[in-house]
Amino acid sequence: MKLGPRAISLSIFGVLSIVSIFFLLQLQFSFSFEQFFPKGDKDLDFFKAFVEEFESDDNFFLIAIRREEGVFEQNFLKKVHDFTLKSAQLPHVLESQSLTKLGYPIKTPFAITTIPVIHIDDPSRYESDKRRLFQDQRFIHNFISENGETLVIYLKTVGGITFEQADELLDELNELVATYNFEEYHYLGRPYFQVEVINLQKREIIFSAIVSFILVSLIMFLIFRRPWGILLALVSIALGMLIFLGYMGAFGRQLNAMSALYPIIMIMVGTSDVIHIMTKYIDELKKGNSQKESALTTLREIGLATLLTSVTTAIGFATLLTSRIGPIQDLGINAAVGVIIAYITVIGFTLVMLSGFRLDQLIKLGRGHAFWDRSMLWTYQLTLSHPRRIALGGVFVLGLCLLGISWVTTNYNIKSNLPRKAKITDDFEFFEKNLTGFRPIELAIFTQGDYKVNDYETIIEIDKLEKEMQKIDGVRGINSITAVYKSINQMFNGNRPEAYQVPSSERQFNRFKSMVKQMPMSQSNVLVNKAEDKARITSRIFDIGADSIKYRVDKIQEWAEINLDTSVIKIQQTGTALIIDKNAQYVREDLVEGLGLAIVIVSLLMAFLYRNIKMLLISLIPNILPLLMAGALLGFLNIELEAGISIVFAAIFGIAVDDTIHFLSKYKLAINKGMDMEAALKITFRESGKAIVLTTLILFFGFLIMLFSQNPASFVVGILIGVTLLGAMISDLLLIPLFIRYMLKTRQRPNYNQTRISNFSKISSNSS
Repeated sequence: MKLGPRAISLSIFGVLSIVSIFFLLQLQFSFSFEQFFPKGDKDLDFFKAFVEEFESDDNFFLIAIRREEGVFEQNFLKKVHDFTLKSAQLPHVLESQSLTKLGYPIKTPFAITTIPVIHIDDPSRYESDKRRLFQDQRFIHNFISENGETLVIYLKTVGGITFEQADELLDELNELVATYNFEEYHYLGRPYFQVEVINLQKREIIFSAIVSFILVSLIMFLIFRRPWGILLALVSIALGMLIFLGYMGAFGRQLNAMSALYPIIMIMVGTSDVIHIMTKYIDELKKGNSQKESALTTLREIGLATLLTSVTTAIGFATLLTSRIGPIQDLGINAAVGVIIAYITVIGFTLVMLSGFRLDQLIKLGRGHAFWDRSMLWTYQLTLSHPRRIALGGVFVLGLCLLGISWVTTNYNIKSNLPRKAKITDDFEFFEKNLTGFRPIELAIFTQGDYKVNDYETIIEIDKLEKEMQKIDGVRGINSITAVYKSINQMFNGNRPEAYQVPSSERQFNRFKSMVKQMPMSQSNVLVNKAEDKARITSRIFDIGADSIKYRVDKIQEWAEINLDTSVIKIQQTGTALIIDKNAQYVREDLVEGLGLAIVIVSLLMAFLYRNIKMLLISLIPNILPLLMAGALLGFLNIELEAGISIVFAAIFGIAVDDTIHFLSKYKLAINKGMDMEAALKITFRESGKAIVLTTLILFFGFLIMLFSQNPASFVVGILIGVTLLGAMISDLLLIPLFIRYMLKTRQRPNYNQTRISNFSKISSNSS
């Protein structure tokens, strides 16, 4: 028995669905700060080599425990001390430290020992302990807040902790904390960020998929009003989404920080394709054509245009491969593949299934369709009657865009990318306000000539550098090998706070040198390398923005070149913060490079299709304006241009040009049929205008769903894409007719061979 095309289509896509479900179950989530390291950067290569000799600067987990009445209360201190001891046994924790374990070193005739920083068992000494603590720069902000209400437990974790390890650590930590009934506690550190970001990803993907599908269902109901029409549209969109996720699982593509965009992209792009195909098929049925003829005409006329729009959208996303950041590159290639999958699904499944339905099964005809005809005719008349006003309006919008773009900044900060109204954001703000910042600043020290790190001359120069760093507002928690020598000097001077300084003479320094290795918890092994020709200064700074931090660190570098003895040491900034913050620099370059590449590729495609420089300009100029609008929105809304936001521009161009292609393709088809310019424009508004407006409104509301996202980056992407696509639609409907009338003043005959767009379709005699 011979199978028909619908049976074949059902069989093929049924098998694809089963296979996709199998691979969908193998999808994995991933997140690490290393994903956002810019590839091919010389500072990244240096950082990797530096970490091999020392250790990473983000292998910490801080727990802040607050008591509103103050921390100097015996029961509270005992609980904190017990918690500190037990937290050292947590999985993937190498060390646990807090003020309740720390002590001041004292030298005895037998060895170096310590006395407690806080005498937990002797409350009568709390006041003196407190006075001494608040005079010691090592402890304020690092282990205790300035107001005396918060203690910090420092956990040192394994380097490069994975999500699975971080998840296990956080689970057991939460269980441990719960047993103490602390009044208030806060977390900060890499493991916490990893777990919370991935959990956010999962919630965002599920939320965006469900809400997008509900929105699309509502829109399909309003358009078609018939169960079969609605069902076919929704099944087509869901099928494309399922096959896309199957592709992700089959090719080992992990879901990362950008993955919340996938459901929206697939559902919105699939919806756009479905509406264009179904609208054209229904229009052909309304002309009295048979189901088979209507399907073939739809394939010829809209199939090519939809292919072109899919290719240009895919090109827009694919240009994200120019980014140096892994998750953005992944988004680019995955979204590009997803767009093509959506197109294949619509042509191979939707159109084939459509050919089996009558007009009355797909749509309920009524006054709504007359409304669209009147609206499109009114828009056509507007462009005909008021070209000067439209042109002046375009110039005014262009001026506003240039003003907004001049206000754009790249001063990226972490807080603006943390989930809104989430505990992790509250915790981050608590540390910023009361303790040290999260962003590490790390300086690599290189000794010169025969000098070693533990030479007196070297220590003096490092100490000078530290004192300069202390002058920078927001820098806290400075630590280096000098702390060891300062502690010894303080020990020999009765542990007086003012004695915490480098020995004043080389002779005294040399006496202390032999004691360094005897110092309890000196950590000199992670502050100095084995060869003693490299050292590190670690510190943390408040989240004041990537550009602001770079300015301050550059000032340190300039100061060092002038004021340090460069025959003894030289310095270089390194660390995870530097590498990630360099994205602010690269994002500008990648944005220009990616957009330029997208425009060039789309221009070549248009030139190949139209073989007419005027048509090429008409197709490109209206789509530059939405890009400028997106840039202006960044400036007006004071949104930093950073890596996650840069994806907007390539996506906007790739999607916005779709409507232009549909408009111009219909116009050229009408011209090739023998119509004059105005008749061709009128039929273009009536037949393509409705689909353009509908798909744009769907995309607009679809991306506005992201306004409900907890993720600020998704929130911003939703605003930018939604608003600028709406602007792109207005630009297409109002400006393209003006350009056509101005640049193509005489009736156009195609100056390219008929095997191009015209041969893929013929306008029926009833089109007009």
